[in-house]
Order: sequence, then structure tokens, then C-alpha cells
Amino acid sequence: MTSGFLVLEDGTVFRGRSVGAPGTVFGEAVFTTAMTGYQETVTDPSYAEQLVCFTAPMVGNYGVADERGESSRPHAKAALMRQLGGREWADWLEAHGLVGIDEIDTRTLVLRLRDGGAMRAVAVADEAELSAADALEQVRAQPLMEGQALVAQVSAPEPYVFSETGSPRIAVVDYGTKRSILRRLTQPGAAVTVFPHTALPEELADFDGVVLSNGPGDPEPLHEETEAVRGLLGRVPILGICLGHQLLGLATGHETFKLPFGHRGANHPVLERKSGRVLVTSQNHGFAVTPSEATEVTYVSLYDGTVEGFDFPELRARSVQFHPEAGPGPHDAWPILERWVEEVRG
Repeated sequence: MTSGFLVLEDGTVFRGRSVGAPGTVFGEAVFTTAMTGYQETVTDPSYAEQLVCFTAPMVGNYGVADERGESSRPHAKAALMRQLGGREWADWLEAHGLVGIDEIDTRTLVLRLRDGGAMRAVAVADEAELSAADALEQVRAQPLMEGQALVAQVSAPEPYVFSETGSPRIAVVDYGTKRSILRRLTQPGAAVTVFPHTALPEELADFDGVVLSNGPGDPEPLHEETEAVRGLLGRVPILGICLGHQLLGLATGHETFKLPFGHRGANHPVLERKSGRVLVTSQNHGFAVTPSEATEVTYVSLYDGTVEGFDFPELRARSVQFHPEAGPGPHDAWPILERWVEEVRG
């Protein structure tokens, strides 16, 4: 195996061993604290344009399986690991064109990202193809994540039926939806149709309910998507998840901002304001809704006070920043999707 390396925009170089596909990939270096779910992570469209560092000390130790994919292909640009856990995972990375580097000092890398924030970076599978100095120069020429509208590159190009029979009839607006969200909607019996991110309110208003999915990038440039959400308010029950939550916030007068290093992992504590209960949740987002004491705020992050949920009864709209489908992650929030489907069914 060849020697590879990672270069952050601050000039820090992390050397390791290339265990995946060949190539040089640019993106935002981020980390996830989830101890499992490596295949789900790299196939989650919310990781588009990102180089993912795993804090788990060994990655790939329980192999791979087709049913674990959250989409049809990887969306992360690279997998950065302390120790490769098995040849099957390395073969999967190579077969799917994903750069993988292990023997990286992931502890130091994570501390660097916590202190300096998520950074532009490059992962180089073969150090013979590009020097660290040239790589750094190219990294600093890359665009920042702020201002990037990425949903068009991960959204379905055309509407499709995921589950034809059932009740209620749910439309999912695909900003980068995970398959586990679709599966969780069908478990209580819903019929599910998926629409591209460009769907207009008129296409969606005849459904019994609309889910605004997760997705990558900055929500603020998504003006047309925000206007579409605003056009749905009060017309049909809405449930926003992750990016969908942020778009609901923008559509109702709230603000979003970029987090220093994001919330990514399966152990994020969230306070349910009404009950005082704390949910341990799965999260994956680099942008958040600005903290607020507004009455519509239902959940808040216990890490930084950012808004983790809304409920607008008069508009029949609610949302959560975390992932209630838990793919992967703890099941504290599992009932949210099922209860919403039951409410929509009436």
C-alpha cells in the first residue's frame, strides 16, 4: 500500500497509509464521534464535499453490507482513520472510488479541528503524485463551505415512488434524504413519494403530509427552497429534519449560522423544553439555527444552545435538527417519525 497524507488549510500535515481508492480529493475536513455506522456515514448525502475523520479507533471491523447504505453511492470525499479494521472495508472504499487513509493521528486531528474549526483540506492517496506544499497551495484556493448550495448535486432529478401503497400519503422533498428516513416513514404504513429539491408547493399540497429532508451545505443560499417551504405553511402538515429544520427556521423568520466544527455523531444530548427530558441523538450538520427563546422552540442543544426543534401548531409545521431515524444512532428520538405519521393519518 502507498503512503498518503491529509493537509489542512492551516498547513498541518497528517501522514498515513492509503487503503482506499487512488486520487486526490478536496473538501472540508470534519469529524464524527459515532462509534459505529461508518458505511452509513460515508453514504449519507449530508457529507457531500467533506473529508470525514472517524474518532472511533478502529473502522471497518464489522465489514460492509449493501443494506447499510444511506444512498446509492458515497458522498463523503474521504475516510480518515486511525486503524483499518478489515480488508472488506478497504475493498469497498476502493470499489466505490472513495479515498481512505489510515494510520492517521486522528486524536490530534480532531483536537485541531475543535480548536480551529472545520477546515478546507485535501486527502492525497499517493504522496508521489502531489507534494504537501503544492497541496496546501491548492487547498487555500478552494471555496469555503459558507455560501455553498449543495442540494442540487445530491437531490433526485425526478420524482419517484418509494412506497406505492399505504396511508397517509407522504411527500418527501429530497435535499439529500437518507434511505433510513424513507424506510422509517413506511414502517407505520405511509405511502411515500420522493420529490426533487425544486418541487413547488402546488406539487406537494395535495399530499397528506410533507417531509423536508436532511441535506448538505449552507441553507442560506437556498432561497427558492425556502420560498417553497413558506408557500406550504398552513396548507399541509410539515415535518422538517436537519436541513429541512433549518429551512423551516428561515421560512419563519429565524436565522442560521455556521458552527465552528459542527455536530456530527451519535451521542449528542438535546433538551426537550416542555418535558425537561434529555434525548441522546444522532446528528450531522455544520450549520444551525441561532439560539432563541421563542415559544415555538421545542428542543435545544445542551452543547451550545442552538435550536434543535420547532413546533408551529397554527401552521401545522414542526421540525427537528437531529435525526429521528437514527441511521445509525440511539433510538431516543425514534417515536417522533411514527407519531407524526399517525397524527397525519388522523
